[in-house]
Amino acid sequence: MHKSRGGGRRKNNFRQQRPDRENRHLAEKLSDLAVESDDSSDTEQENDEDDSGSETCSENESSVEPKQKNKFDVGKPAKFPVSMWDLKHCDPKKCSGRKLARHGLIKTLRLGQKFPGLVLTPVGTNCVSPLDREIIKTSGIAVVDCSWAKLDETPFHKMRSPNPRLLPFLVAANPINYGKPCKLSCVEAIAATMYITGFKKEALWYLNKFSWGHAFVELNEELLDIYAGCANSQEILEAQKKYLETESIEPQEDTSYPSSKSSDETEESSEEYEADRESDETTLGKQDKKSEPLSP
Repeated sequence: MHKSRGGGRRKNNFRQQRPDRENRHLAEKLSDLAVESDDSSDTEQENDEDDSGSETCSENESSVEPKQKNKFDVGKPAKFPVSMWDLKHCDPKKCSGRKLARHGLIKTLRLGQKFPGLVLTPVGTNCVSPLDREIIKTSGIAVVDCSWAKLDETPFHKMRSPNPRLLPFLVAANPINYGKPCKLSCVEAIAATMYITGFKKEALWYLNKFSWGHAFVELNEELLDIYAGCANSQEILEAQKKYLETESIEPQEDTSYPSSKSSDETEESSEEYEADRESDETTLGKQDKKSEPLSP
């Protein structure tokens, strides 16, 4: 009887203690869940803040207006070689050729190194024309970077090419020679040649590397379009002559563009001069013989 009572009491005590343990475990679990819920709420709050921040940034970014492009802020890089002979006559800070070289947009050639493409040089005999497009497309374009004041000192014979060319009449837009006829910088000469030979986008791409580059096209757009529409060098020379006469511009002796006379006309005039000179010498010889005294 006592044992059963004692056992019953212990069972009752165990039953009373077991709920307490279960309640303790439940309390611990609830506290853990509470901590986790706090952590998750903090994380969600941070995420909400991040999302709101990103939304604010996106709103700010969308509110910023895109930068307005100028009229000539277009173009594409050239797929053909672009090179120059640098005579180091110019101030490196002002030289357009040096700037192109620093940005890897032009290759520097050595004196004595031959260039197979078209070369812009004052010693050229023909004018750039659309017929030169294939030469540029296959072999590229090069320019002589020298000072206009030191043309007599420039060793042009050391910068050889089978295709030397002159540029027709154009007006400079660079800050040093702005508004001066034919005093073009390297990038202007290169861009003009590209434009005339049908590489307009490449020309605009090179000019766009300079803050004043668009001004070159603005000053010369009419002439460049006229030159680009010509069939050959002779037509360009005729268009140049017509423009100079219309605008009452007198050709200057120190310009780099060729004479409006064709090579055939020059040869004919020289032949006429030689014929006239020989005829004058013959006439003078006859007169001298007539004036000689008779021998006794």
